[in-house]
Amino acid sequence: MAILRSSEIRDKKPKDLEKSLNELKSELMKLNSQKTSGRMPENPGKIKALRRTIARINTIKKESEVSKK
Repeated sequence: MAILRSSEIRDKKPKDLEKSLNELKSELMKLNSQKTSGRMPENPGKIKALRRTIARINTIKKESEVSKK
């Protein structure tokens, strides 16, 4: 899964956003398990980028929930 920018996240529908979030979380889990088992991931910087993207999605979801109220 590619790293998403804020504008791309805001353009997605909520259902697609949940799907992207689940894919990113599973990819992060896979990379973290590689790291803990002693193997070096292909791109160690991707872990940080995935964590940031997940946080970005959660933040934008929260913003949209607050603005609807």
